[in-house]
Amino acid sequence: MSQRNRVFNVALTSILSGVTASALALPSTQPVLAAEDSTIKHVLLISVDGLHSVDLANYVKVHPDSTLAKLSNRGVTYSKAFSSRPSDSFPGLTAMITGGTPRSTGVYYDNSYDRKLSPPGSDCSKVGTEVVYDESIDIDPDKLDGGGGIDPKKLPLDPSKGCTPVYPHSFLRVNTIFEVIKAAGGRTAWSDKHPAYDLVNGPSGKGVDDLYTPEINNADNPTSDVKKTEAYDDIKVKAILNEIRGKTSTGAASSVPTIFGMNFQAVSVGQKLPGNGYQDAAGTPSKGLEDALTHTDQSLGEMVAALKSQRLYGSTLIIVSAKHGQSPIDPTKLKKPGSLLKLVNGLQPESIAKATEDDVALLWLTDQNQTPEVVNLLTASQAAASIKRIYIDPATSDSRTPDIIVQPIPGVIYTTSTKKIAEHGGFSVDDTNVALLVSNPNLERKKVQSIVTTTQIAPTILKALGLKPRALKAVRLEKTHVLPELELNDD
Repeated sequence: MSQRNRVFNVALTSILSGVTASALALPSTQPVLAAEDSTIKHVLLISVDGLHSVDLANYVKVHPDSTLAKLSNRGVTYSKAFSSRPSDSFPGLTAMITGGTPRSTGVYYDNSYDRKLSPPGSDCSKVGTEVVYDESIDIDPDKLDGGGGIDPKKLPLDPSKGCTPVYPHSFLRVNTIFEVIKAAGGRTAWSDKHPAYDLVNGPSGKGVDDLYTPEINNADNPTSDVKKTEAYDDIKVKAILNEIRGKTSTGAASSVPTIFGMNFQAVSVGQKLPGNGYQDAAGTPSKGLEDALTHTDQSLGEMVAALKSQRLYGSTLIIVSAKHGQSPIDPTKLKKPGSLLKLVNGLQPESIAKATEDDVALLWLTDQNQTPEVVNLLTASQAAASIKRIYIDPATSDSRTPDIIVQPIPGVIYTTSTKKIAEHGGFSVDDTNVALLVSNPNLERKKVQSIVTTTQIAPTILKALGLKPRALKAVRLEKTHVLPELELNDD
């Protein structure tokens, strides 16, 4: 590799793992949730997609009577919490529910590639296919229920298993907290934005008793307007309120889940839509984004009120975080040069087997031996393509790992969409420094400045419920710790 390229190339294995192991190492005397003394019987896990650490801090400061402020007053706030890398929704959520990064989970994006799988509808004579787990795999994406769920005819196929469809849950290589908790006799529930979030079931396909996944990209187009997205979020909030009251998500008689939760989408939409977003580098929200934050806060208030009404508040650990952040916060940094591939002179389309572009570019090559040549082409276009760094891992043998990841200068968005003023997926601070608040009335208010990652949420949940974090395969593989400085008091 040439001298001029060396500065732009770093092994993928180090960056995709996120924070270094040494940064996560905790003293043996570090206080954690004591399972034998814990009164926790339920965990409510919330992802406010797009919610940065600074968003949480700003909102609590400006709104001292808000639900988030009240939860913070009885909880531990981690100001230096970081999400998965890449910071896409799929690896962002799998980090929280498995304790692992993409190197363990095998999940790099909801739009990726696998060299060992075959295209949908094929006879499996060809191997190597894009793997897309979004609304496009619904039976009917125009319907709120996806037309009844996932259409197996739209799924990639596994030639090693009789050319059978690969559902999202079977694409995941490690187990989830839902599987562990269900195996221990607990009831499990989750709500998210696509039927593709079948992913959370884990490899068994049976981890979640009550999986509710109304399609966000339905014919009503909820993401076209903040208010419409809030109305969409309300559908899932109703499901959570039903579950708190001992019903299923749709209102049938049941019991309160041991682990349950949902993602909120309005904040993410408020960050992305033109005319919304942030007003300055300090994260001052626009009117639309402020409305999304307040609506989400009020929805959390409904959940807290329901927990109190059902006398479950004291026995429920509430965790508020985010699958990912959003970039840029500072609106003056926004730059949209267009698709990275179009900016690289001499890079032929047939060289790329798959390209996923947001505010990061993940490239899978048709011929992996061409990696040095493609890197040279990218490096030659560094200025035009606003490239900050190129990551490669020439030694990888994993069928899913991108051959090249391009991280642009913060604020640059490669996506060809003209309707977005922010995106996620990359490794920047704006993408990855997310909110993380763990709350319970038996916790004292505390702010933790040490670096943590959202992978630590999964083992913490199991520890809080008196279960073994090492029951998670990814926790064993990556030696993931529980969150530090978290204690429960009985008073």
